[in-house]
Amino acid sequence: MADVGEVLMSVLSTIRVPKPGDRVHKDECALSFSSPETEGGLYVCMNTFLGFGSQYVGRHHARSGQRAYLHITRTRKAKKEDDNNSGSGHPPKKKPTRLAIGIEGGFDVEQEQYEEDVKVVILPDRQEVTSDDLATMPDVVKERVSLSMAGIMAADSVSHTLQVQQWDGEVRQESRHAADLKQLDNGLKIPPSGWRCEVCDLQENLWMNLTDGKVLCGRRYFNGSGGNNHALLHFQETGYPLAVKLGTITPDGADVYSYDEDDMVLDSKLPEHLSHFGIDMMTMEKTERTMTELEIAVNQRVGEWEVIQESGTTLRPLFGPGLTGMKNLGNSCYLNSVMQVLFTVPDFESKYVSNIDKIIDEAPSDPTQDFKTQVAKLGHGLLSGEYSKPTPEPGDENGTPEPRGDQIGIAPRMFKALVGRGHPEFSTNRQQDAQEFLLHFINMVERNCRSGSNPSEAFRYLVEERIVCQQSQKAKYTQRVDYIVQLPVPMDQATNTEELQEAERRREEGDTSAPTVRAQIPFTACMAALSEPEVLTDFWSSAVQAKTTATKTTRFASFPDHLVIQIKKFTFGLDWVPKKLDVSIDVPDTLDLSALRATGQQPGEELLPEVAPPPLMTPDVEVKGILGSHGNDEDDSLYSPLLSPVLDDSTVSQLCEMGFPLEACRKAVYYTGNTGIDAAMNWIMSHMDDPDFSAPLVMPGCSSGPGTTPTESLSEEHLATIVSMGFSRDQATRALRATSNVLDRAVDWIFSHLDDLESMDVSEGGRSAAESEGGRDPPPGPRVRDGPGKYELFAFISHMGTSTMCGHYVCHIKKDQQWVIFNDQKVCASEKPPKDLGYLYFYRRVAE
Repeated sequence: MADVGEVLMSVLSTIRVPKPGDRVHKDECALSFSSPETEGGLYVCMNTFLGFGSQYVGRHHARSGQRAYLHITRTRKAKKEDDNNSGSGHPPKKKPTRLAIGIEGGFDVEQEQYEEDVKVVILPDRQEVTSDDLATMPDVVKERVSLSMAGIMAADSVSHTLQVQQWDGEVRQESRHAADLKQLDNGLKIPPSGWRCEVCDLQENLWMNLTDGKVLCGRRYFNGSGGNNHALLHFQETGYPLAVKLGTITPDGADVYSYDEDDMVLDSKLPEHLSHFGIDMMTMEKTERTMTELEIAVNQRVGEWEVIQESGTTLRPLFGPGLTGMKNLGNSCYLNSVMQVLFTVPDFESKYVSNIDKIIDEAPSDPTQDFKTQVAKLGHGLLSGEYSKPTPEPGDENGTPEPRGDQIGIAPRMFKALVGRGHPEFSTNRQQDAQEFLLHFINMVERNCRSGSNPSEAFRYLVEERIVCQQSQKAKYTQRVDYIVQLPVPMDQATNTEELQEAERRREEGDTSAPTVRAQIPFTACMAALSEPEVLTDFWSSAVQAKTTATKTTRFASFPDHLVIQIKKFTFGLDWVPKKLDVSIDVPDTLDLSALRATGQQPGEELLPEVAPPPLMTPDVEVKGILGSHGNDEDDSLYSPLLSPVLDDSTVSQLCEMGFPLEACRKAVYYTGNTGIDAAMNWIMSHMDDPDFSAPLVMPGCSSGPGTTPTESLSEEHLATIVSMGFSRDQATRALRATSNVLDRAVDWIFSHLDDLESMDVSEGGRSAAESEGGRDPPPGPRVRDGPGKYELFAFISHMGTSTMCGHYVCHIKKDQQWVIFNDQKVCASEKPPKDLGYLYFYRRVAE
């Protein structure tokens, strides 16, 4: 074997020192969940800075020719016993006093203490070079290798950069209004206590406007408590931007909110601004919880939901293949729950896990950025059982006699970073909606399965909507693709109405001992709400050329292999405040949907004529031309006439103030013909789930959205992606033009406009009926599987909290006839699976 110094000299030109911008993967293997803490440690290539576990470093060497790797191993140190602890080995957790993570006084992040060992390893013979060995080598070798080692160890790892644990939610910026705030000389003096809202007499959550001294109540919270929005309404009427929360004023400061900047802010002139209204900061005492304290209380509630987490009993930990926990990467429980369930579906296992060797062999030079590789890595990590082992007690070589529920598990950092990249929500550390993430991930699978099997087909099905004009009795049939059945919750169908009313009466009378009663809703009532005909009061009938009443019936045109049901618990109250319904639903273990199969056009039934509704008209609108393909600036005789729609700005503004997207508000006003706020609001509530709900409004006669012209070049890659899903090039072009060339929105748009696309002449990438073999080919469109409509429940995801944007998710999965609870890193046998409290339910087809 050659001298190690000579070998090192021979590879010196390949050893690099990390520069700013280099991605250093020193915490996680690119192809597995090996890390410096796992057996064998991690090998970081000193040229590409990719990390590999001991089972893959040889493969990387063979493919890339790289030979020098920095080998990092970490061993956990034993924890010091806390003076106050009870001898359990777990120090007592301090109560958080500030809204922060990993910062003194904030939420604790368990930072393990490690002993680290670092050396250079030269492949293929795995010759080792320690820091002591380097000291004896020539200066040129010593300097280059030492700089590279130090640079790699000092660099922020990619996972750390993407997943910074230290977060301080209390850091506030100086308000731009503070320095020059104009205060009215209205002689108003505010007393030191006894405040009430000047509009509704509320005595808590009160805010004083720093411009005019008005004392008004704060915003209403998601659960209906808090206030009545009077301080916010005052700002909207006056534009006075800053308000201070009464009850939080102390000599050290107070809560100041800027309505204009929509954030908690600092006011360096606060003593002066308060003194204007007779308030002396130095004598004030705190009487109300600050906004920070309220948020801490909400975050601590994660430990309160005992039913869903089954925390009332001691659960038996489970270990082995398919029983692997996932670390929570700061509110990533929504992702953990969804991926645990997906890798119980055979399609995902066969696509990604069964083929993992082939996928890794074909992976690009940087596998950390490859979707297929990272999904396969995650699936193998969950199903192999390699990481499904009890977390060892530090210093206990033999392991604990009674394993705890916590596992070593896997931390899906690379996967989370890749699937969230560029997404305004999933790229953050905030809590997200599990249903939205499921659809986002399915969308990514669709885009990345241009050839070969597509596992998302397991969930894909066709919906048939039948609309019957009640005046002419003529019908219209449309089909669309869907992946999730959304079931409404008919609260008026609760079977325990008397109990609910009694509990509400006691609460209104101020009875603090009144029990919390959960509404009991039959599952059959939810299904009936889905399957019963819906009455459309403002339907434009092409048969009678006028608005009339119609009925819409929804049925399954195909039954998927796996059926996902979402219980629509998140809704709006009568005051348009978002809230979560606290309901218990007797969701069945087996389901027969055969009676809901679509039947298509009935014998003797006439179809509605295919005529577009008239353009929106208002009395004061002049007719304007839209330049046609043969028109010119001098002669508009060839312009296609179209009435220019005028939208009622006040109605649009009212809708926007309720929090709906601008484009959705414009559509609502447009499609209801400027008939007022009630009609527009009804349109919004019935179209909120449309994939293109917030996409730009495209007027009839315009084939493109704002900023896109018919001649503008479209992305060939985007076109190829949509064509690979079974659509023609013309259809893909139309979808991209309708959505400003944004691929994600185009995919959503095309699935929600199938009925429009079916009538298009197919060319370029698709074949017309005459060209196909005897016209027998099915029309271009998404592939769907079909079979009997009988299903059995195999998994469900539950949510705890008042909103999808906070709280906690866990999932229960049936494995070998045993229900298992997956609560991040804890995987245990379920004693009482709370099937009545789920949010997403997963069924699989029962073979007949």
